Amino acid sequence: MWMPGALIGGLLAYQIYSEAWALGAAVGALAGLLIGRALAKPPGERRLGELESRFTELTARLDWIDRRLATLERADQPAPATATPTVSARPEPAPFEPPIAPAETIASAETVAPAAEPAGAPAAEAARSQEAVFTKALRDSPLWRWLTGGNTVVRVGIVILFFGVAFLLKYAHERFDLPIELRLTAVAAGALVLLVLGWRLREQRAGYALTLQGGGIGILYLVIFTAFRLYNLLPPAQAFALLVAVAGLSAVIAVVQDALALAVLGSSGGFLAPILASTGGGSHVMLFSYYAVLNAGILAIAWFKAWRVLNLVGFAFTFAIGTIWGVKFYRPEHFASTEPFLALFFAFYLAIPILFARRRAPGLERYVDTTLVFGVPLVAFGLQVALVREIEYAAAWSALTLSAVYLALTKAVFGRRGEGLRLLAEAFLALGVVFGSLAIPLALDGRWTSAAWALEGAAIVWVGIRQQRLPARIFGLALQFLAGAAFLADPSHLTGSRLIANSAYLGCVFLALGGLFCAWYLDRHRAAVTEPERTIARVLFAWGIAWWVGGALAEIDRHVPRPYRVQVALVVLTASCAAFSWLHTRIDWRLARYPAQAVTPLMVVALGASVMQERHPLAHLGYVGWPLAFAAHVFLLRRHEAPGSHYQYWAHAVGVWLLAALGSWEIGWGIDQFAAGHAVWPIIAWALAPGALLTVLALSGTRIAWPVASHRDAYFTAGAAPLAVYLVLWGLLVNFVSSGDPAPLPYVPILSPLDLAELGALLAVALWFVESRRLALHPIATVPPAQAYGVLAALVFVWVNAVLLRTLHHWGGVPFSLEAMLRSDVVQTAFSILWTLVALASMGLATRRRLRAAWIAGAVLMAVVVVKLFMIDLSNVGTIQRIVSFVGVGVLMLVLGYFSPVPPRSPREAR
Repeated sequence: MWMPGALIGGLLAYQIYSEAWALGAAVGALAGLLIGRALAKPPGERRLGELESRFTELTARLDWIDRRLATLERADQPAPATATPTVSARPEPAPFEPPIAPAETIASAETVAPAAEPAGAPAAEAARSQEAVFTKALRDSPLWRWLTGGNTVVRVGIVILFFGVAFLLKYAHERFDLPIELRLTAVAAGALVLLVLGWRLREQRAGYALTLQGGGIGILYLVIFTAFRLYNLLPPAQAFALLVAVAGLSAVIAVVQDALALAVLGSSGGFLAPILASTGGGSHVMLFSYYAVLNAGILAIAWFKAWRVLNLVGFAFTFAIGTIWGVKFYRPEHFASTEPFLALFFAFYLAIPILFARRRAPGLERYVDTTLVFGVPLVAFGLQVALVREIEYAAAWSALTLSAVYLALTKAVFGRRGEGLRLLAEAFLALGVVFGSLAIPLALDGRWTSAAWALEGAAIVWVGIRQQRLPARIFGLALQFLAGAAFLADPSHLTGSRLIANSAYLGCVFLALGGLFCAWYLDRHRAAVTEPERTIARVLFAWGIAWWVGGALAEIDRHVPRPYRVQVALVVLTASCAAFSWLHTRIDWRLARYPAQAVTPLMVVALGASVMQERHPLAHLGYVGWPLAFAAHVFLLRRHEAPGSHYQYWAHAVGVWLLAALGSWEIGWGIDQFAAGHAVWPIIAWALAPGALLTVLALSGTRIAWPVASHRDAYFTAGAAPLAVYLVLWGLLVNFVSSGDPAPLPYVPILSPLDLAELGALLAVALWFVESRRLALHPIATVPPAQAYGVLAALVFVWVNAVLLRTLHHWGGVPFSLEAMLRSDVVQTAFSILWTLVALASMGLATRRRLRAAWIAGAVLMAVVVVKLFMIDLSNVGTIQRIVSFVGVGVLMLVLGYFSPVPPRSPREAR
């Protein structure tokens, strides 16, 4: 059907505007394709036909088997004793003549054969199967159905006759001098004879009669067109009247005889009549008035007949020709004489789907004419926006009016009985919501935005799933992506002067809602759709999320001051995550659980953006955004609890890291405001939050049933272990970069803020390690205790040396730099005495506890002191500091040797 449609559309457009022939051909091809699909049987009717054919086939097979068994039983019975012995062949079964069935039925029946088949039967059967497939494809084609659906000879003959008449007119024009009026009158008389003869035979030979009538009508159209266009024998008004008369005649006899083909032929001729008879100077009021009469006739037919093809033909001709006229001839001064016709045509094709839903064939109770239900408002509203382009707020009022009309129709149709009317009411409700939503952006900028395509596409997908129509679903899904491309292609959509109430943001919202609705509905009915559609549902879900997030961020960037953007974005997107969580639980939307749990990565991104802006976390509404985000983080993790989920495992851990980072940053900023210029106080703040978190986890973590106790690995291992490593590195680094000046407070060794902070950090790490070992958490439980305590002792030793250096700096006046410390005799002497005391304490403790390893460690430290004395301190033996070093170390070593002899080997070490 698309090829005739393209031909007719191209010729029609050429008659109106020669340069628009390509557009007309494209529109005609689309209309032909839609009509072809409409001519095809709906899914329910096809399925019913298949079941009937299968039932007939099975019945025929059972009859044949019964006959065969009866024949075999008679053949096996012994002959009577009195009978003369004769040699007779086995009786053959009665010939089986199954009823007429499709090709595949015949091929299947042929496979039931007697047991004794020739050796070549399989090959012959395969050949018959291949032939059956070809035969089925041929017989299912529209051309074959037309040729064989009635009297084939008559149908082929009428086609040949039509061509013969055309050739006769041409031949007579070239060879004879008969007046052209006489020749055309003779042909017209022949056409009338065909019509009269077909009418008289309508009861005896219905198929034959309809063929004759169709041929007669076609010849009359040909004669009128030839007389007007080729020979100028008829004035435009008279030619127009004749074409209208032929169209009306064909419509009347079509309805009387229940002949859809005649109705389509008559209406097509009627719509083409003014175009074929036009000279280019006619009135559009007359044209649209004539089309109003034709459409009224189609509406009247729809009251009695559910002829979908006729409805589509009228819709295609009316709006295609109207659109072409508007592109070429419409001016703003034509509004008053054009708007009523557009409203009238819209009303016609708004009522026809309702009549179709009431008059549909049996077995199609759930069938709704999707093309008209959604195509009419899409095309009509597009034309309406073009008409009212120069009138302020007219497009918005038009959308609001359409919304009210569809909502009123929803109320009127919803209470009617029948599944089809209920489905039609739901479609009207969707359209009412769509146009009500579009009224907002149209009121703001007056543009017919591409967001309407997304909403229309979502409605089409909804109906396509309800009716199990794959083409409708494909078209609706394609509209989603086309709408997005059209939106981005128009730069005017990318700006908006009002916050939220602008086409840029609302367009993104509508595109997001359209994509998300399609994704949800496909996912909800995933058992009723194909596998590619399930994949497209996931793509559309990501598509909708991208438009939602992108539109929100763009709107924030346009209208929110720069310092507040991060926090406003954090609040908006966190609320979006909570909304998706609600959708996940409220409508059982599986895909919605993914954005519902996106708060954690969202907070990581927000923290990075805050760092780039160099503003502390609670600044510029951060005191709103961050508490809200952490509350949503905990709430959504609890709501979407999934045991064994790797994502949630790391989400819990990252939450600990974020809390430590934000707490350290904010505490550091707050302390710096009260002690500006003194670097030690902000540095201390960077250990307070991680140390406090480690301490709370170690002392009270297991008493917090959720989330800590139920996710111990996530909090004690993935969450706390990085904090412990951070505290150790922080303590080592701060010893080199800070002198620990606590101004305005005086420096007191061990009691100074920095010393206490380092000691507290080490204590927090030790508590966490002990608790992790008690809970037997991997990999902490696998670390040998001796190694762990050795590392802790080494860290304490470093801390003691750092306290000594800071004391010498503040009390001894030694500059706090590496070079000055190494050259200072006071520092070297203090190191020697301190290290000796540490060695003495270690070895003494080891002797009492019989810890040989600890005693050896102290001895090694003591050896280091001795080497230091002779390599460094001996270089300047005349100073009092060197003397103190040697005397002090010597005395302490004597004491050490007396009180701390080397412990004996343990049985394990002896072995």
